[in-house]
Amino acid sequence: MSVDLLDTLDKEILDLIQKEIPMVDQPFQVIAEKLGTDEETVLTRLRNMKGDQIRQISAIFDTKALGYKSSLVAARIAPDKLDEMAVKVFNQHPGITHNYKRNHDFNLWFTIAVPPNSRLGLEKTVDILGELAAVESIRILPTLKLFKIGVQLDVKKESKADDKAAPVYTEEMRNAAMEKQVTDQDIAVILELQKDLPLVSRPFDEWAANLKMTTDELFAHAGRLVADNKMRRFSAVLNHRKAGFRANGMGVWNVPVEKTDEIGYKMGSFRAVSHCYLRPTYPDWKYNIFTMVHGRDMEECESILQAIEDETGITDRITLYSTKEYKKTRVSYFTPEIYEWEAEVIERLSLEKSE
Repeated sequence: MSVDLLDTLDKEILDLIQKEIPMVDQPFQVIAEKLGTDEETVLTRLRNMKGDQIRQISAIFDTKALGYKSSLVAARIAPDKLDEMAVKVFNQHPGITHNYKRNHDFNLWFTIAVPPNSRLGLEKTVDILGELAAVESIRILPTLKLFKIGVQLDVKKESKADDKAAPVYTEEMRNAAMEKQVTDQDIAVILELQKDLPLVSRPFDEWAANLKMTTDELFAHAGRLVADNKMRRFSAVLNHRKAGFRANGMGVWNVPVEKTDEIGYKMGSFRAVSHCYLRPTYPDWKYNIFTMVHGRDMEECESILQAIEDETGITDRITLYSTKEYKKTRVSYFTPEIYEWEAEVIERLSLEKSE
C-alpha cells in the first residue's frame, strides 16, 4: 500500500505502535480501545501495512546490555568496487544489520554486533572484513557516550523541527543493565520475543507455549527484562521510506571536547533526532557527535539540523545521506549464524596461511 493511501486511522496506528505494543493477552484490542475502533479493524489495517510501512513487530533489546560488542563502522572503498563488496563481503556477516552507501569519501557505513563469546571479537572481525573487501581505509566508531536512542517517526506530521522530547533510554540505564548477567532463561525468552509478532488476537500464547510457560509468566519475565534495562520496549519498527520518510540524514558535528556532554544532551533533546552519540575521532575524521534524523525529504532533514545548529551554536558539521541501502534488518540475538560465519572465516584464513 502506498503511503499516500494511508488514512488518518492508519497513521494513528503507526504512531502508536512505534511507541509500544502492550504485552497483554489481546494487545490489539487495547490499541483498538485507545483509538476508538475495534480489534478486527486494527488487525486488518496492520496486515495491510505489514511488509510495507511496517517492517517488524517485536521486542527491542539493548545490544550492549545483552553483552554484545557493537559499533558503527565507516569504510572507504573504490567506487567501482563498492556495490560488489557491500553485498559480497559485508552483507554476508550476520551481525551487520544496517549497511548503506553515503555521500562521502567514507562511502560505506554499517553497524555491526558480535556476541559476548565471539571467537574473533569486534575489532578483529572488522579488520578481516576490511581485508576481504580490500578497503582503502576502515574506521571503527563505537559509542563512547549514549545521549539518546529511540526512533519515533512523526507519521501524522504533528511536530516542528525544534520540538523537544525527553529520552526514554539513557547511558545510565545501559550501564546499570550491563552489570546484570544474562541468564539461560533470559536467552530462551529473548529468542521468542525477538520473533515477528503474529497478527492474531492472542499473539503471545504460542511463544509462551514454546517456553513451557503460561502467558502471564512470559509477560512477567519480559517485565523483568524491561526493569533490568535489557529490553527497551516491545513495539513496531517501520520501513522508513515506505512510511514516507525518504531521507536519512546523519548529521555529524565537530564539538569541542570540553562541551560534548552539554551539547550532546542538548542535541539529543530534539524530538526529530532518533540517535545521538559521542564517537571517537581520527586524523581523517574530526566529527565526534552523531545525530540521526529522518525526513520526508532532504529539505526537512536540513531544517532539523539547522534548528540544532541555531540552538547549540555548533556550525562545523556535515550531513551524510544514504544514497543506497544494501541491508537493513535486526540483530538476531543468541542464534548460531555468527558463530558459523566465524568458523568458516577462521578455517578459510587458516588454509590460506598454510598454502
